[in-house]
Amino acid sequence: MNTVKIGIIGIGNMGSSHAIYLNNGEVDGAVLTAVCDQNPERLQWAKEALGEKIQTFDHPESFLQFADIDAVIIATPHYDHPPLAIKTLEKGLHVLVEKPVGVYTKNVRELNEVAKKSGKVFGIMFNQRTNPLYQKLRELVQGGELGEIKRTNWIITDWYRSQSYYDSGGWRATWAGEGGGVLLNQDPHQLDLWQWTSGLMPKRVRAFCGFGKFHDIEVEDDVTAYVEYENGATGVFVTSTGDAPGTNRYEISGDRGKLVVEDGNLTFWRLTQSERQFNKEYKGGFGEPECWKIDIPIKGSATQHKGITTNWVNAIRFGTELLGPGVEGIKGLEISNAMHLSAWMDDWVDLPINEDLFYSKLQERIKSSTFKKKNMTNRTLNVQGTH
Repeated sequence: MNTVKIGIIGIGNMGSSHAIYLNNGEVDGAVLTAVCDQNPERLQWAKEALGEKIQTFDHPESFLQFADIDAVIIATPHYDHPPLAIKTLEKGLHVLVEKPVGVYTKNVRELNEVAKKSGKVFGIMFNQRTNPLYQKLRELVQGGELGEIKRTNWIITDWYRSQSYYDSGGWRATWAGEGGGVLLNQDPHQLDLWQWTSGLMPKRVRAFCGFGKFHDIEVEDDVTAYVEYENGATGVFVTSTGDAPGTNRYEISGDRGKLVVEDGNLTFWRLTQSERQFNKEYKGGFGEPECWKIDIPIKGSATQHKGITTNWVNAIRFGTELLGPGVEGIKGLEISNAMHLSAWMDDWVDLPINEDLFYSKLQERIKSSTFKKKNMTNRTLNVQGTH
């Protein structure tokens, strides 16, 4: 395929951004041909900003049936991602979905099965995977530089949001509208990077969530979670939209030292010998292994959303390996689901989670939600509930 004709469902915040760089020809081998949105104002924007050559549709059914497209970017509210992606794949079209891949793993697992059978390229907008800092971190960890991992810690509280942010849309910070709070809106990238860089998925989770702790909302705006891994390592994940100033510090400790990501830097405190070996052989009482502080050089810069789109287009054209395979979106989501379920049940949750139990508990919260059914009309395809 020489040129990939791309359509976008949802031209709100993120969808319009994708539309602009595609329409400007900033992705080699790709051309924007169609957009879809239920909001007439967004379609009018598309005609004025993108040009009359771009096809416009007000419903995904007509879009998928009549648009001149080979591939689709889905940039709609969270709940719409799996069903729209499934319909698109079943139409024989390639798919790139915005994060998160969905709200609950039960229907994301169905999406993954459809994707595997379709033979089409299914990607997810994990743009933080393009950051050379996290790529280098992953390379060092999975290359064995740390030895066996003992502990992971991520404090990611620089997501401060005011009440006015949550008041800006009736769907925001509701179980019915977004399906969660900081874990599902702000943190999908970090939850993905947490397992992607370490190579570890938790075996069980114990989480404590503050639902509307700092804001007048019904979903979580403060989370502290403890996880255990199969190899005996432990981890802590702390996040909030109520801290000012916030912190973003990610630390992985292992048998051969620790790696820390903070303030855009990667630092390696490298032990000259294994801590376990030192512990076994040292006879001097007080003492510890010799440690070198190394500032790891980072080459290049993150290509972000455009980089993921370019990678996806190259996968369609040339079979290039995906940096963000869509089927991997379920991993971070399962951690998020486990944290929610643990807080709701006030108990440990084992992974893989009980998907039916999570779904039923989510439905209970939707039914008791303050987000009334009359407001569901606000949850149109023009709104991308990220950041």
